[in-house]
Amino acid sequence: MVQTQHANADADTVHTGIERVTSVLVGLLMVGAIIYAGIVGYMFLNQQSLLYKPEGELPDPASVGLADVDVLSLPMSDGTVLTAWAAPAATQDAPTVLFFHGQSGNLGDRADRLREILNSGYGLLAPSYRGFPGSEGEPSELALISDGIQLFDRLARDGDAVVLHGQSLGTGIAAAVAEQRPAAELLVLEAPFTATVDVAAERYPFLPVSALMKDQFATRDLIERITVPTLIFHGTEDETIPLHHGQNLAALSDTAQLYVVPDGTHNDLWSHGLWDDVHQYLSRD
Repeated sequence: MVQTQHANADADTVHTGIERVTSVLVGLLMVGAIIYAGIVGYMFLNQQSLLYKPEGELPDPASVGLADVDVLSLPMSDGTVLTAWAAPAATQDAPTVLFFHGQSGNLGDRADRLREILNSGYGLLAPSYRGFPGSEGEPSELALISDGIQLFDRLARDGDAVVLHGQSLGTGIAAAVAEQRPAAELLVLEAPFTATVDVAAERYPFLPVSALMKDQFATRDLIERITVPTLIFHGTEDETIPLHHGQNLAALSDTAQLYVVPDGTHNDLWSHGLWDDVHQYLSRD
């Protein structure tokens, strides 16, 4: 009888212990689920500010060494007014470079690049994106691509041959314009991505980014349809958008040449001779 009572007591103790452990595990799972839901919600609600990062005030071009550049106010089809920096070609029959900058800062941060373009005799049209310093509106994938097409058409109406140059985020815009405007003379992709959603998935593998992300800029899905000659530049040490993105795009394209830049990072490809290669390509007989 005593042994039976002891056995029952032991069973009750084990059962109670199991209930406590189960309760703790359920509590931990609930806390984890709440934290995860909070992270997902934060990323969803703040995705635009993570993708588009306007900073500072747009300087006067002359203050950053671009005294020959005009500041234009250009109304888009929906009434949004963009600010753009522009200059005509100094060399007869030279094309105009339609330059789409990266995700952060403002046009003034790209003054050295723009100076190299102008020094080569080419024309320039460089818009400040919607919501970026100097321009009205809010950025989005559809709006930026629409703006890019309208700016291309403006140059084409003026009889300019157009080189589309995209830097980082701008590669998604430049590629989309090239896909819809095959008359472009050249497409230059500087540190491109296969898609912004692919970059996000690599950075946040624990998040369902493909379901969360609105502006995915899937260049990989349209590059096969781009017939414009394309130059892709990517550094081996690019930690922002790894080299395999540029390699994958080149593999999907029948018109692209890939320039792998040894020791190049995300922002220093021009110091490794990017523009020299572009200028040489455009100057070929």
